[in-house]
Amino acid sequence: MVNSRAEMEIGRYHWMYPGSKNHQYHPVPTLGDRASPLSSPGCFECCIKCLGGVPYASLVATILCFSGVALFCGCGHVALAGTVAILEQHFSTNTSDHALLSEVIQLMQYVIYGIASFFFLYGIILLAEGFYTTSAVKELHGEFKTTACGRCISGMFVFLTYVLGVAWLGVFGFSAVPVFMFYNIWSTCEVIKSPQTNGTAAVEQICVDIRQYGIIPWNAFPGKMCGSALENICNTNEFYMSYHLFIVACAGAGATVVALIHFLMILSSNWAYLKDASKMQAYQDIKAKEEQELQDIQSRSKEQLNSYT
Repeated sequence: MVNSRAEMEIGRYHWMYPGSKNHQYHPVPTLGDRASPLSSPGCFECCIKCLGGVPYASLVATILCFSGVALFCGCGHVALAGTVAILEQHFSTNTSDHALLSEVIQLMQYVIYGIASFFFLYGIILLAEGFYTTSAVKELHGEFKTTACGRCISGMFVFLTYVLGVAWLGVFGFSAVPVFMFYNIWSTCEVIKSPQTNGTAAVEQICVDIRQYGIIPWNAFPGKMCGSALENICNTNEFYMSYHLFIVACAGAGATVVALIHFLMILSSNWAYLKDASKMQAYQDIKAKEEQELQDIQSRSKEQLNSYT
């Protein structure tokens, strides 16, 4: 039996040093025997892989959309209620004069509930669409396949987001109207408080007629407030809160418009990617079919040559 060189060296070592025979020889494991930390993915690698599949652009747009809609709906709802309280207490003491306005404001509050619910669902759908059209997610879930239905759905989202963006531009402009009205009242109160007019007879001639804005009829009583009475209105908590809440609601509408424009750019790029991916998929299918036909021809040729020989 032929011993290897390593075993011969170990035997010569035991012959020279007899006391070392009691020691057992343990071979040192090689690198191939050890489990490499890179061979099996750990928690860190899985986290990096998952983070690579997050559509950050869609995530930012979704957060911005949720924040804008929440600010518009929440602040707008409270500000409308404060506006009704100011009108009933100071500008229109007769309930029949502002009955139509109260019904419209109540209807708008219900519309706000619907807007909040719809955009919560729509934002989640757009975020999910962003997940499934991101190239990183396609790599995570294996081979990517696109269909005409998927491209049609992406195109539908582009059109719907465009329509909603145009609609929210109108909402943004409409939400600036109460800000303008409250700003006029606030600036008039600042004129009354100024040292040039404070304490003079001209103070009582500075008035604000709320009927000129068309929110209450011209026969509403008193319809306008002047001088110190108008200053007292500006010092109330309802006026202060409603004014600032309308500003925040207008800012929320603007943020929603920006979010929808962001979504529109994302969806357009995703739709273009799906279109290119479908063309690439068709090309790969044709190429695979041609390669299969070529292999079949070669195999039949070999069979015929073997049959001749």
